[in-house]
Amino acid sequence: MPQESQKEKYIHTLFVWGVLLKAVDGVLETLGGVILCFPGVLTRFVQFLIANELLEDPHDFLFSHIHDALPALTGSLGLFIALYLLIHGIIKIVLAAGLLRNKVWAYPTAIIVFALFIAYQLYHYAFSHSIFLLVLTGLDLVVIWLTWHEYRYFKKYHVFAT
Repeated sequence: MPQESQKEKYIHTLFVWGVLLKAVDGVLETLGGVILCFPGVLTRFVQFLIANELLEDPHDFLFSHIHDALPALTGSLGLFIALYLLIHGIIKIVLAAGLLRNKVWAYPTAIIVFALFIAYQLYHYAFSHSIFLLVLTGLDLVVIWLTWHEYRYFKKYHVFAT
C-alpha cells in the first residue's frame, strides 16, 4: 500500500470517529431498549426523579409532560419502542464492529442499512417535521459517504481483514 496522503489520513480519522459515534449510539439505543423492556421499573425511576420538581411546580411544562407520557411506555407502544431500539442498536453495534475491524462485508452492508435508516427517518420526518431527524439524516449521509470512501480506498489496496 502506498504512503497515505494527509487527506486520506484525515478522511480515515473522520470515518473512525463517525463509526465510533454510531457504535456509542447503538449502545445507548440498546440500553434504552433494555430499560423499556421493564416499564414498571422505568416508571418508578422517572417518577422518583421528577417527584420533587412536580411538588415545587405541578405545572412545570417539561416534567408534567414527562409524567403524562409515562403510561404510554407501559403498553404496546412501549414494547414497540423497546424492540425498535434493541434491533436498531444491535445492528449499529454489529456494523460498527465490522467496520472498525475492516471486515469486507461490513462496508456495503453498512451503506445499505444506513440508507434504509435514512429512508425511515425521512418518512418519519414527513409527519413530524423534526429538525432533529434532518440533522440525524445529514450525519448519516456523511457516515455513508465516509464508509463508501473507505471501502473504495481499502478495496483498491486490498487491506481488508478476512
